[in-house]
Amino acid sequence: MRYQILVCAFLLLATACQRPPFREKWLKEKAPEHFSVLFETSRGNFEADFTRQWSPLAVDRLYAQVKHRYYNHTLFYRIRPNYVAQFGGDDSLKQAKWNSVKIPDEPVLQPNQRGAISFARSGKESRDNDLFINLRNNSPRLDTLTVLGVKGYPVLGKVTSGMDVVDSLYAGYGDNVFAHYELLLRNKQAFLEQYPRLDIIKRIRLIRK
Repeated sequence: MRYQILVCAFLLLATACQRPPFREKWLKEKAPEHFSVLFETSRGNFEADFTRQWSPLAVDRLYAQVKHRYYNHTLFYRIRPNYVAQFGGDDSLKQAKWNSVKIPDEPVLQPNQRGAISFARSGKESRDNDLFINLRNNSPRLDTLTVLGVKGYPVLGKVTSGMDVVDSLYAGYGDNVFAHYELLLRNKQAFLEQYPRLDIIKRIRLIRK
């Protein structure tokens, strides 16, 4: 287990050193109407397609984040069995830069069915860096659930192949990770010492089909 912790820490640190400096102009980039990405993870690979029409402003943000390697060597930090697999923000400084421009709220146009991908959020204009993959059909509940005055979780895209990889992500910690979520933002290595079996997104890259 100690070896696994050291390997995770090394991979995360090595990739962080390779990240390009943040540019505010990235926040103004417009996504193609449709694009596909490959998730390369510690469990294997899977693919997803995104459609701008489903949630234009949020898809623009996601496209910029993928293009500029925001999610490379981040964690699937919350896997709630038969519900969702969540990943994304893991560094408070990096988050602050991307969050300097908020994403206005948008309506839910597609159902949160199995394989659908949506931004997590906790109130007005709070979609930023954390996303989840639906592990089951969570519609209509997540389409209509109101949290702090905001209704539903707009779907951006869906997993198109490799859902078996998503299903295999380590789920033993469940929601317990939230007890140390602030630690994840401050000190990822220390967080991994608490939760060493979490799976990693090695990188997400745009692909042609």
